[in-house]
Amino acid sequence: MSIDIATARKVAKLARIRVEEAQLPKLAEQLSGILGFMEQLNEVDVSGVEPMVSVTPMRLKRRKDVVTDGNIQAQILKNAPDAREGFFAVPKVVE
Repeated sequence: MSIDIATARKVAKLARIRVEEAQLPKLAEQLSGILGFMEQLNEVDVSGVEPMVSVTPMRLKRRKDVVTDGNIQAQILKNAPDAREGFFAVPKVVE
């Protein structure tokens, strides 16, 4: 697939990037190259290949899914301008 200058201009406008008129032919050529590479990738047979997150085999560390209060209430409230009875105190905004 080949990208013409008008399409390159439209893509630049949609991407909200400023491209000078003299640079549009080069942009069109580069976009055509990208599309050509994507067409090559579509020809590769990937049936039976499992999707990967990374090229190195890794497992994410797991932790138990339990609800806790964090046990740091005092540290959090220490930074509050006004705290009462273990909560943030805020001024009344609606009467």
